[in-house]
Amino acid sequence: MISPVPVTPVEANQINILALAYLGDAVYELCVRNALVDSSKAKASVLHISAQKYVSAKAQKKSMELIMPELTEDEINVFKRGRNAKPPNMPKNAETADYRYATGFEALMGYLYITGQNERLNKLCAYISENM
Repeated sequence: MISPVPVTPVEANQINILALAYLGDAVYELCVRNALVDSSKAKASVLHISAQKYVSAKAQKKSMELIMPELTEDEINVFKRGRNAKPPNMPKNAETADYRYATGFEALMGYLYITGQNERLNKLCAYISENM
């Protein structure tokens, strides 16, 4: 995975939380795609359909609920900031509660990535993959 020059947690907390969620969405999708490619010899079209099962708002809410007991206080705070953010629009195909949880989950993924906590990020992604 391409790693940015890490920022400090203080600097990361100054970044707009929805920007972290935007980044985290891509980071998590890359984690999912890596896991699917590692575990399958399927064609790209089949992999794409499989990935959608993990990256939907409903699936991300389930992933967040799964890892919640494993999170540190700082990680929970980042999740809550993302969950409580007011996005400019809501998708038509997701429940509001699922979407908010997914936004918090994505913010956490973005936060871990941008602060250079790749080992922690990989551990959480592996935990999700093994338990979903």
